[in-house]
Amino acid sequence: MTLDQRVDRIINVLDEKKAEELEVFNLDDVDYIAKKVILATSLGGKHTGALYDHLKTILKPLGEEFLGADESDQWIVADMGDILIHIMTPEYRQKYSMENFLNELKQGK
Repeated sequence: MTLDQRVDRIINVLDEKKAEELEVFNLDDVDYIAKKVILATSLGGKHTGALYDHLKTILKPLGEEFLGADESDQWIVADMGDILIHIMTPEYRQKYSMENFLNELKQGK
């Protein structure tokens, strides 16, 4: 399975469970810790954890490996090696503006 197919599968799993504002950032040409970054907005604190748990439940049996995670009720970052997944509440997504950071990173700023 290609990297893009894996990303599509992750997006589909998140979408099925009502994650919002799904975005994928391709960082192949950037010196960064991952090749792809997925941003997703949860409906709230408990939904954040539920989305992550659902990802692990669905993807681990399919051979995906979760190398680590930084978890809180407001934001979870899951490290899958070449893919990073950020699941955030709307407030945290707005507060940390990951889209701006990733876009600037892609532009070499």
